[in-house]
Amino acid sequence: LYIAEMSSPGTHKAGGPMPGNIVFTPNAARPPSTYSQAVKAAGLIFVSGTAPQDPQTGSITGITIQEQTRQCLQNISAILEAGGSSIERIVSATIVLADEADFQGMNEEWVKWFPSDPPARQGAKMPVKMPGLKVSIAVIAEA
Repeated sequence: LYIAEMSSPGTHKAGGPMPGNIVFTPNAARPPSTYSQAVKAAGLIFVSGTAPQDPQTGSITGITIQEQTRQCLQNISAILEAGGSSIERIVSATIVLADEADFQGMNEEWVKWFPSDPPARQGAKMPVKMPGLKVSIAVIAEA
């Protein structure tokens, strides 16, 4: 795992690095080269949309929405730990579903992770279909 320093706040130039620190851990799925697992800035950790991928193989894991939601949250937990935070410090989540019919099943797993005082949350429908992918979750947590 590592946290890499980015440019100084207020010095961002188009095409240059953003202010903050990159958070990366091999204990969560590796994102595409176009974005980071997370960025730590302003006392928060911004975790990118996280798919239900196995950290070792990169393959989508789980057939059911509950299994895929669980894997997303396991990956997010590992990313937050790498950044010095935890799943309990999540303040906001964005859940993107491929099929709105999976909302109830996603919630079945969600409440196991957040049985009381859950974070703020919003949802969206996945704009692009990827074979086997049912859910992606992004979060913001206190650092």
